[in-house]
Amino acid sequence: MTSHLAEQIAELDQTVSIPFSNDFPIVCVGGSAGGLDAYIRLLRNLPADMGAAIVIVNHVRTVATQLHEILPRFTSMPVELITDHLRIQPNRIFIIPEQRDLHVLNGDFRLEPISKPRGWPDVITVFLRSLTKHWRGKLIAVIVSGYDGDGAAALRGIKEVGGITIAQRLDTAKRPDMPESAIASGFVDFVLSPEDIAKAILRIANAEEKAP
Repeated sequence: MTSHLAEQIAELDQTVSIPFSNDFPIVCVGGSAGGLDAYIRLLRNLPADMGAAIVIVNHVRTVATQLHEILPRFTSMPVELITDHLRIQPNRIFIIPEQRDLHVLNGDFRLEPISKPRGWPDVITVFLRSLTKHWRGKLIAVIVSGYDGDGAAALRGIKEVGGITIAQRLDTAKRPDMPESAIASGFVDFVLSPEDIAKAILRIANAEEKAP
């Protein structure tokens, strides 16, 4: 065996042996217009050691997101703009970039070109459906302020795998279309204000930690 081949095999062994975990809770917070207010109110009420990963899927199609620059002012958790193959970790906040569909595989985020470039995007629905297929941990789907009904079509699948679904209370949402569509789907467990959504997330994440 040549030294070059041995080095390649050693590198492959190291890559294969890198451990990853996909058994902690993931919270997908899907929103659009008016969502920033909900994100801020939610994050202000979540501790840095909550034990879950927060993924904010803002269905902006063409405008570059600035959430990864704005939200660190309102949380002590690290806030990251998602890149392809970024490892998913608890106690962090992840932001979807514009013009991308978001998936998960083997404990990493995977980015693909947006599959619906015209009309209202469905990036929240795409991500939630990927979670139901590729994530073992508890799933919490949260739909907050925004136009259209992105995310509603995936809520049944979240519940079928034992996840929890939450919609923002309409009178607390600047644009109630998205949470209203979620509620109309018939697959929403709780309808809450952003502050109460934070409390519910903590209860669910803590229950997951205590489970045998």
